Amino acid sequence: MTAPPASLKDAAWLREGPLARLLAVLDRDGEEARVVGGAVRNALLGEPIVEFDVATTAVPGEVIRRVAAAGFKPVPTGIDHGTVTVVIDSRPFEVTTLRQDVETFGRHASVRFGRDWRADAERRDFTMNALSVGTDGVVHDTVGGIADLQARRVRFIGDPQKRIAEDYLRILRFFRFHAAYGHGLPDAAGLHACIAGRAGLAQLSRERVRMELLKLLLAPHATPALAAMAESGLLVLVLGGVPDLAGFENMAKVEASAGVQADAVQRLGALAARIPEDAERLAQRLRLSNAEHGRLKSMSDAWWQLTPANEKGARALLYRLGAERFVDRVLLGWSRSWPRSSRAVQDDAWRALAMLPERWAIPVFPLKAADFMKRGVARGPALGAAMHEAEAAWIAADFPAEPEAVAAIAAAAAAEVRPM
Repeated sequence: MTAPPASLKDAAWLREGPLARLLAVLDRDGEEARVVGGAVRNALLGEPIVEFDVATTAVPGEVIRRVAAAGFKPVPTGIDHGTVTVVIDSRPFEVTTLRQDVETFGRHASVRFGRDWRADAERRDFTMNALSVGTDGVVHDTVGGIADLQARRVRFIGDPQKRIAEDYLRILRFFRFHAAYGHGLPDAAGLHACIAGRAGLAQLSRERVRMELLKLLLAPHATPALAAMAESGLLVLVLGGVPDLAGFENMAKVEASAGVQADAVQRLGALAARIPEDAERLAQRLRLSNAEHGRLKSMSDAWWQLTPANEKGARALLYRLGAERFVDRVLLGWSRSWPRSSRAVQDDAWRALAMLPERWAIPVFPLKAADFMKRGVARGPALGAAMHEAEAAWIAADFPAEPEAVAAIAAAAAAEVRPM
């Protein structure tokens, strides 16, 4: 494998645009500024860059003074830890003063600001995340990050157990970064440290665990990373239940076959939700949002009853669930369906079922309360019962739109609830 280049002098974002303007303000008059972390890593690997983080020798007050004078908007988002968010042309950049941990309590550390780039790099988590690049395009590497990029190896900086004790979320980050950037088996020393520090996972907030897990599920090599977690006894601690690794891998195959974008909630369902009670457990354990919980509960409910042979029933389900939750359940049912007949034929049928929302527009129930009141149904419980009865009959009849058919359904429902 060819080693990643040690220079980014040809990177357009160092020469032009809002980031270059920010660096021009901070990298002068006795202060130095560099782009650090994920942007440098991804640039060297040829991966998309999501965001740019900047480190500087300037203290936060000086950062605020300089960027405000340049007409940029400073927001002191993490001022106690030296971080100022600078907004330029509606784009945010995190600017953090070089620092060195003095005393660490889990995620909370007492820090002091400094001017030592090596010390700042050595307090980060993984070697590939400790690279920095100046305005001249020279990549600075004091911890062996470029060699690890070449090997596609996620490796802790220094003593892995010490790095993990500083923040136990780094256990999940180790597997998440391995799933995103690593090849082969996880780094042995890092894996051993994650296992040794697994009890620390209980100290983490559920929101932070959720964030890391959902990112991991979408990583390109999530399946082997999750397998390593499972074999190490770590995944069951996160999920609170036994994972379905085969189901997760099948979901990834189904996504590719269906031509749909990977979805973290769908993948979580494939990994850990077979029944609605599983969805309840995961919602509590990971503090899922209401929308995520609702989707997970819906897709884990009766997915085994789905069959691509019954499109009439599928239309009724689509009407009841809506497009998003319908597709969730179809993909889960597909991922767990392994018939004896031809795989290709069955995949074509499942794919057509998943595309039903694109082929069939969900209709609006054509009857209103007035349609029943003019047929002698009084306001109150009887009216609600008549509408419910009529809607069920309309669905069972496969959503007829003809006025005569709709009127007949209304008349039958009204007759059912009118007093004799």
